[in-house]
Amino acid sequence: MTSLFDLYKIGVGPSSSHTMGPMRAAHRFALGLVEHGLVDRVAHVRAELYGSLALTGKGHATDRAVLLGLSGHEPATIDPAAIESSILAIRESHTLPLAGIHPVPFAEEADLLFHRETMYPPGAKTQHPNGLRLTAYDASGAILDTRTYFSIGGGFITEDGVDASKEQPATQVPFPFHTAAELLATAHANELSISQLMLENECALIPRHPSQSPVELVREGIERIWLAMQQCVARGIATEGILPGGLNVRRRAHRLAERLREKEATGLRGDPLAPLDWLTVFAMAVNEENAAGGRVVTAPTNGASGLIPAVLHYYDRFIPDSDYEGILRFFLTSAAIGILYKENASISGAEVGCQGEVGVACSMAAGGLVAALNGTNGQIEHAAEIAMEHNLGMTCDPIGGLVQIPCIERNAMSAAKAVHAARIAMSESEEHKVSLDQVIRTMYLTGLDMQSRYKETSLAGLALNIIAC
Repeated sequence: MTSLFDLYKIGVGPSSSHTMGPMRAAHRFALGLVEHGLVDRVAHVRAELYGSLALTGKGHATDRAVLLGLSGHEPATIDPAAIESSILAIRESHTLPLAGIHPVPFAEEADLLFHRETMYPPGAKTQHPNGLRLTAYDASGAILDTRTYFSIGGGFITEDGVDASKEQPATQVPFPFHTAAELLATAHANELSISQLMLENECALIPRHPSQSPVELVREGIERIWLAMQQCVARGIATEGILPGGLNVRRRAHRLAERLREKEATGLRGDPLAPLDWLTVFAMAVNEENAAGGRVVTAPTNGASGLIPAVLHYYDRFIPDSDYEGILRFFLTSAAIGILYKENASISGAEVGCQGEVGVACSMAAGGLVAALNGTNGQIEHAAEIAMEHNLGMTCDPIGGLVQIPCIERNAMSAAKAVHAARIAMSESEEHKVSLDQVIRTMYLTGLDMQSRYKETSLAGLALNIIAC
């Protein structure tokens, strides 16, 4: 079963599916060469990007991610400050430090290919929009190893021809669920809140430690995620300047925060919408950091990484009775909702549009906020459903393939939607007409019906009609 720590991963921007996923795939490929004793025989490496990875690869730094992954770096551990110098060294020397230990010649124009008109596998009836094929050759030109990976959203990857379920033994959890209906029924039968049920499952999934209980390990893991989110918000608010990529988009979170602080300093505290303004600041701060390639937490993706931290900061700062236990309930509950989307639909913008990224994050945040506020399981399910219902059909059409316009503002707008959905759900006592399972299914079918040019290709929508900013 998917874990909370699979959905919430510490990494780098700007994209989970187009940056983190390819970096992880390239790292896995390089590590495999080492494990099979092939790395010293490699004389040449070629990387080929297909479909959406190729179409928006430059804007999403996919090219850089592949080079870094092949060089032995991972999203969770790489120092964002060292990325630029590492890429510059490869490009100036035309040499790739394969797995960080074996230098091989690398001519980027010939060895990093963008197949923008082709999805993988070419000509097949069923194709994936995010394909990456990596091939290692020996000095005679013979293939030593070739593998194809698919980036399926949220930094998750799969390998073509490999059954992921057989890669490692499945861990049994005490309270398995596959649908929201099953989640609610299981929680009711065992007299548990959704967060309590998820804590029990996470305790079963987390690797054991001789000196700490599973509960302590899960809590510590969540604390690390929350700290990373707080640090990201703080960096985003503190930093000014122009975001990279060529659109000349100016960071706004710092300026907005300064204006709010000036109002507070002059005693103008009566604005009832001030918490909403801060919600905007928190979301934009994270997504500006993400757009700059900084350290962020997938929540559940990089493109939607600002929404959940924003709602958590809103809860922590503006709810009078907020406490750390509420934050824990938020994370555990939102993860349960995210699992339902990942396992029954998709969290990939290239597969189902932005409804699978910002829409899912909005749904997770709405349910998580209700849990933090001690709402019922039914109210949590209702809030998650409301949030997605009003994000259905959202396209993924980033201008220039950059996670900037409309992505940064979109996180702020949907953070407000999440708060509103939570408030609506907690004011209701009667059953609602549309279930979370129904809206998840609707989201997935809507994504399948959506034309591919509206799904992270930058071939339509704002990306086509607003070509310069």
